[in-house]
Amino acid sequence: MFLYNLTLQRATGISYAIHGNFSGTKQQEIVVSRGKILELLRPDPNTGKVHTLLTVEVFGVIRSLMAFRLTGGTKDYIVVGSDSGRIVILEYQPSKNVFEKIHQETFGKSGCRRIVPGQYLAVDPKGRAVMISAIEKQKLVYILNRDAAARLTISSPLEAHKANTLVYHVVGVDVGFENPMFACLEMDYEEADNDPTGEAAANTQQTLTFYELDLGLNHVVRKYSEPLEEHGNFLITVPGGSDGPSGVL
Repeated sequence: MFLYNLTLQRATGISYAIHGNFSGTKQQEIVVSRGKILELLRPDPNTGKVHTLLTVEVFGVIRSLMAFRLTGGTKDYIVVGSDSGRIVILEYQPSKNVFEKIHQETFGKSGCRRIVPGQYLAVDPKGRAVMISAIEKQKLVYILNRDAAARLTISSPLEAHKANTLVYHVVGVDVGFENPMFACLEMDYEEADNDPTGEAAANTQQTLTFYELDLGLNHVVRKYSEPLEEHGNFLITVPGGSDGPSGVL
C-alpha cells in the first residue's frame, strides 16, 4: 500500500520558470514549478492567452530548474534539482502528453541538506554539460552527449568540491565550443570560523570563481578566482557568440 498526500487546492506561487521548445514543434513554451508541481504552459500568439498543457505532481520539493538543448538538437530537455538527492532529466512527449524521465542519477541523501547538491543548477549554453551545486562545499558536473541512436546520454559525475565554501549562485559561461566553464559566487569561511574575535568574518570577501571542464582529460579544474569588493547574490550570463567576448554580470 502506498500513501500519497494531495491537497485540494494546488499551490499558485511560481518558484522557478524556464522557457524553451520542449515539444519540438518550433513553438516557445514555458515550464514553471509551483513548489512540488511542474506545469507546462504554451502562450497563444493569436489570443494573447497562456494555455496549460500539462500539470504534474512530483511529490517532492523542486529546488532548481533549467532547460538545455544538445548541439544540433531540435527540442529542449528539462533538468530538475530536488530534495531527492538525485538529478533528473525530463523530456516532454507530446503524443502521450507526459514528462518522460530520461535519466535519474543519485548522488546523495534525500532532504534539503546544505552539503547535498540540488540547490543550484547551471547549464553550458551549448548543452554539453550541467553543474549541480549544494549551498556548501559540493559541486558535481555531468557531461551530456548523445549515442548512436541520437538518445541523450549522461556521464558519471565529476567532482568540483571545495571545503569551507558557501555558494550563492552558479551559471554557465558562454565560451563557444571551447571547454565548458561555470561561474560561481562563493565565500570561503575557514578563517572566519576559526576567529573568535569576529574580525575575519567582517573582512571576508566574496569571490567570483570559474570552474573549467576539460573534455579531453574528463576533469574539472578551478581555473580562476577573483575577490569582489561588493557583496552579490545573483549572476547573469552575458552571451558572446562570434561578435565579442562573453562573461557574467
